[in-house]
Amino acid sequence: MTPPEPALLTAAAVLLGLAVGSFINVVIHRLPKMMEHGWLTECAELRGEPLPPPTEKLTLATPRSRCPHCGHAITALENLPIISYLVLRGRCSGCGARISPRYPLVEAVSGLLCGYAVWRFGATWAGLGAMCFIWSMIALTFIDFDTQLLPDSITLPLLWAGLLLNLGGTFTDLKSAIIGAAAGYLSLWAVYWAFKLATGKEGMGYGDFKLLAAIGAWLGWQMLPLTILASSMVGAIVGITLMVAVKYGRNVPIPFGPYLAAAGIIALFWGKPLTQQYLSLY
Repeated sequence: MTPPEPALLTAAAVLLGLAVGSFINVVIHRLPKMMEHGWLTECAELRGEPLPPPTEKLTLATPRSRCPHCGHAITALENLPIISYLVLRGRCSGCGARISPRYPLVEAVSGLLCGYAVWRFGATWAGLGAMCFIWSMIALTFIDFDTQLLPDSITLPLLWAGLLLNLGGTFTDLKSAIIGAAAGYLSLWAVYWAFKLATGKEGMGYGDFKLLAAIGAWLGWQMLPLTILASSMVGAIVGITLMVAVKYGRNVPIPFGPYLAAAGIIALFWGKPLTQQYLSLY
């Protein structure tokens, strides 16, 4: 049987990425709300207080997506990635309220990166793993932007998945993956405590430790210096720009997770050649 053409596989990956990108929008919106409700329930139980008043059960699957302004249920035809947004001209068909352009942006980024992943790695375990890695990074990026949270329900499974995938040496050997997970966590943990002891303030959250550990588990310890350097540079540039251009206060927290996620994707695709070029300078 003749294997599918690379162009056909890439196109299929783009379509899959668009579809999963639509679901990622649901994860970005609902997962923090689900976490918050869980925390309130647990705190009430520990204090022996009445549980929070019952609300509509919210999961990643139910209820159906709806307009937050008028409650209009989104139909299947209105939920087509990017196309529906363009047809509706960025407005709810029920009340005409503006739909955030973030939704098609997330779908487009997911589709393009997944297409590139399959073009780069082919229809292999590496290609499938790269898509899962990308989906996780996108979800974590926007959740962290919105809430300054990096959910354990994403970072921890991502870490274990990276170790399991590298049992066969998909992206790196297992030894490098294990060392990468440990070194990724401990490196930011050390920075956190050094900063706290020096200033009395917390410079980052534990979710950042777990995210870098997950990146180390997927790509190996060799990619950690590049990931840390790239994320720090991008974070510094964005932070300075926000303070200068939009008068962002120095005391306003800027999430570090999105820059780690972006650097992780860069390392996934171009980490080895970038590292080799850097080392060749010396």
